[in-house]
Amino acid sequence: MDPFTGQQYPDGAGSSLEEKLWLRSWTNETYLWYDEVDDNNPANYSVLGYFDQLKTTATTPSGTPKDNFHFYQPTDEYNELTQSGVASGYGFDWEFVRNTSPRELVVRFAEPGSPADLAGIPRGASVKLVNGIDFVNTNSSTDIDALNDALFPADNGTTTSFVFELVNGDELAVDVTSADVQVSPVQHVQVLDTPAGRTGYFQFNTFIRTAQYDLIDAFDGFIDENVTELVIDLRYNGGGLLSLASQLSYMVAGPAQTNNAYFETLQFNDKSPNRDPVTGNVIQPTPFYSNEIDYNAGRLLSAVLPSLSLTRVFVLTTGSSCSASESVINALRGIDVEVVQIGSTTCGKPYGYYPTDNCGTTYFSIQFQGINYKGFGDYADGFIPTETPNYGYEVPGCAVDDDFSHPLGDPAEGMLSTALAYAETGSCPQPVNPAPVSPDAVNAQSSESSLA
Repeated sequence: MDPFTGQQYPDGAGSSLEEKLWLRSWTNETYLWYDEVDDNNPANYSVLGYFDQLKTTATTPSGTPKDNFHFYQPTDEYNELTQSGVASGYGFDWEFVRNTSPRELVVRFAEPGSPADLAGIPRGASVKLVNGIDFVNTNSSTDIDALNDALFPADNGTTTSFVFELVNGDELAVDVTSADVQVSPVQHVQVLDTPAGRTGYFQFNTFIRTAQYDLIDAFDGFIDENVTELVIDLRYNGGGLLSLASQLSYMVAGPAQTNNAYFETLQFNDKSPNRDPVTGNVIQPTPFYSNEIDYNAGRLLSAVLPSLSLTRVFVLTTGSSCSASESVINALRGIDVEVVQIGSTTCGKPYGYYPTDNCGTTYFSIQFQGINYKGFGDYADGFIPTETPNYGYEVPGCAVDDDFSHPLGDPAEGMLSTALAYAETGSCPQPVNPAPVSPDAVNAQSSESSLA
């Protein structure tokens, strides 16, 4: 029984061996790199452990694992987040700057109206104590287990005592109780008067279906305010629906630039050169969707999306900008919209999957690579902002650190202020500090968000 929908799961329960054999067969049929998966004895693994190793062990040119995106999630949790925009927790979005001693866990932002927000925990606050345990320095396995349980509570109603160090050096001690948190995918929508003209800005955190009308409202406002420049803050956007990424790209570029072009086309493994192995449909490029979408019914509506018809857009990125966020960058570059990247290298995920449910678990296994209108999709090591781009994965822009000393949306915040300066002068303000991707940075909702 799915506790989110109250309905029975559509599949029937099978033995562990049957589940493993299904996973192996599904992987062999649809996984992008099926021929790079070791054929290990399923008897040596649990069901989830067996899935964990059903992936390639190859690396990218930089030495990063080629498949860094293989994961699973309880189906009810996945449905609750993607369909209603609700996630269980405290409402923090935070970053592990370092997840081994001496640890550093910094609050990126708190969801509006969440327990963390109501407790007044600001951006840049760093965790020092959790239920009296020294978060930074403890090496006790008992303490680490307790920290993981406290930071990622299994149930709502869990109260945890935190001590934070704020950006100004002050301490903040608060008790926070976990609850269902309404995710606000679009935040801090505003229009700034700048020397470059009326500049729109919004923070966009995830491509889920509930974001569609927030984006429409934002672009309607930008049109009313005669916006001529746009900054999209994707620094913490790990991806989501490609159809929504297509809609956003259309709202940026407008009808003239997207006419007779496509958002991206999907390439599957060599067993499926012409047909999608999941849907069975003939492979067709994904268009720039210019209409609203009924995501519940899976159909286009008659209402046309607003659009700014811009020839240039600024994107703010970090190593947490991933998947559909990168598809927006790639798709707009594919139709010659000038994309200026401010921040640090994106995560490097030109790949995607169809989330697939089985026995109460939703599995995410790479099944396709996205290719833009110009035929480019080779950014497995991320899009890199640089003043002197030479390769397709290098994007004009400026390398800038994530600035935790200012609120998101503040024109003085490092990444946004750099974008505004570039819009005025056409070049990066000096000096610009390089901002390499932190190897320990993880998405707060990732299954890998744990301590060691």
